[in-house]
Amino acid sequence: QVQLVETGGGSVQAGGSLRLSCSASTRTFSLYAMGWFRQAPGKERELVAAVDRSAHNRHYADSVKGRFTISRDNAKNTVALRMNDLKVEDTAVYYCAAKPNGATAWSNWGQGTQVTVSS
Repeated sequence: QVQLVETGGGSVQAGGSLRLSCSASTRTFSLYAMGWFRQAPGKERELVAAVDRSAHNRHYADSVKGRFTISRDNAKNTVALRMNDLKVEDTAVYYCAAKPNGATAWSNWGQGTQVTVSS
């Protein structure tokens, strides 16, 4: 079981930037794909960005392409999400998630961090 702790949420005006960070408590961090999800009020949780174990491949939701960047540091057991040019519609609770090697489901979740973007 991997424990994930997110930090870096907050409030920002539209057009601003935030950086989220997630720390994982596991000795086998490099064996997990990592992702950031978000859930806005009344909406389903959606995958925002994901990175594979070696950071060679990244995936982004269309709504954040060109604005968000996911990165990971396997030496520090961390994954980050840099969010630029934030929009009001980016307001949500953001969750860090981990998926074990070979698994199809995201099985480990952080507690979430609130991001609020105001106009």
